Amino acid sequence: MSDTLVVETKRLSRHFGRIKAVDGVDLGVRAGETYGLLGPNGSGKTTLIRLLVGLLKPTAGEARVLGRVMPNKEVLSVVGYMTQAEALYLDLTVWENLVFFGRIYGGASHSRLRELLELVELGQRADSVVATLSGGMRRRLSLACALVHNPVLLFLDEPTVGIDPQLRVTFWQHFYRLNERGVTIIVSSHVMDEAEHCHRLGLMRDGCLLAEGSAEELRQSSGTSTLEEAFLAYIRGGSGLG
Repeated sequence: MSDTLVVETKRLSRHFGRIKAVDGVDLGVRAGETYGLLGPNGSGKTTLIRLLVGLLKPTAGEARVLGRVMPNKEVLSVVGYMTQAEALYLDLTVWENLVFFGRIYGGASHSRLRELLELVELGQRADSVVATLSGGMRRRLSLACALVHNPVLLFLDEPTVGIDPQLRVTFWQHFYRLNERGVTIIVSSHVMDEAEHCHRLGLMRDGCLLAEGSAEELRQSSGTSTLEEAFLAYIRGGSGLG
């Protein structure tokens, strides 16, 4: 893991009318780490990710990704993004979806695509039309599509929802290998035990970053024994880092 900041925000905010979906977030994510955005549904995690990938413009503040102020189209060629809702073509097969996304990002070898199919355990379903797949299978295909171009920065929005426990372990093992190669991962989740896999966490609620640190640091600083208790302690203590 490097000290180089791959993602940096300063008082980043996004408001929708009176709703402060992201409210003054200061964030720094280092190269080669997995950073987890942890919080309940509606806490602002997805909006923050959409700001970081340039799909939304901030109401105030600034987001820099790989040294560029976002939005910036040039950054997208080295960024992978797995959305919370599957961005797949339902009338195409699993293989056709992979080939399509591979071509968008400049082409990927057939061996690379086959490797990804095996990673997400869809090798036997390559010729299946996506509309016939279960929700969990679509999540797995979405991950494969986000990885086709070997991104240096990967955004994963609730990546393991609907995934069986054994495959979830496989996914996290792969994420560790990506970290070892210098890939930075930002992952959102509302599952407390999954947060233990992240190097550092940002606890979010009501668009604010309540606290930041490793799982152990958050437990120690809040005087609690579990992440869930730590999260509740920070909520009772009020918003803002402290």
